[in-house]
Amino acid sequence: MAERDSLQRFIFKDAQIRGEIVRLNSAYAAIAERHPYPLPLQRFLGQALAASALLSATIKFSGRLTLQIQGDGPVSLLVVQSNEQFHVRGLAKWQGETVSQLFTKAFGSGHLAITITPTEGERYQGIVSLDNENLAGALEAYFHQSEQLPTCLCLFADEKSAGGILLQAMPADTTEDRYQFWEHLLTLTHTLTEQELLNLPNQTILKRLFHEEDIVLLDSEPVAFRCDCSIEKMERALLVAGKQEVQDILKTHRTVTVTCEFCNHHFDFDKVDVARIFAEGTDSSSSSQQH
Repeated sequence: MAERDSLQRFIFKDAQIRGEIVRLNSAYAAIAERHPYPLPLQRFLGQALAASALLSATIKFSGRLTLQIQGDGPVSLLVVQSNEQFHVRGLAKWQGETVSQLFTKAFGSGHLAITITPTEGERYQGIVSLDNENLAGALEAYFHQSEQLPTCLCLFADEKSAGGILLQAMPADTTEDRYQFWEHLLTLTHTLTEQELLNLPNQTILKRLFHEEDIVLLDSEPVAFRCDCSIEKMERALLVAGKQEVQDILKTHRTVTVTCEFCNHHFDFDKVDVARIFAEGTDSSSSSQQH
């Protein structure tokens, strides 16, 4: 059986090329069940979740990687996030009753942004236009444009599971022989099918694709759905909405409800809560101005 909810790195022993395989099962299901996504959109979301884990594994950092697609098609927004512990979450917004299975028709014209927000240090963002037939192609274009690292991605998702494989060439060796070897690996990787990636063990997949190569398969790491929403963040959302708007809601409702878009968890605040939040917010603002 295929490994569940895990990411596993591998390296080609005789080349400056690294790879990763990710599989999402329970994590994917936990995210998909929180919103009634049309199946094509759910699959796009699954592919993006797999991609976010793969991309966060390519960099050594403590923080969060966000992959965001904005377009003018029926799907206006798709956002997924993964941190250094491979805690993933995601959401999508769409209009209409149906979503095309074609990436270009679902998202239309727009852009893909990858944002790295480290725990310490400066935030980094790279943007690429949506000129490709699928998400994997858009991400390959991003790496070619922003990172200048040859990258190959295959992403798949069905109703129950999502997964992906990534190959990336390091810049250490740029000889013609290495270029030809890289092209050879690309050809082999693109023979991988959705059924194989989502159902076969990692070792079987690598043997089937690269049986002539010497590959070192590293230990797998767990991937899980986690949402970092909190009551403190929702209180800040009320402050952003403004005192007058919140009080207007309380005129007709006993509580103000703030919902996390990622996990669909509801946070309720009554009149006493709201008074405290805005009193503390005013005190905090005054303190900041004095300093």
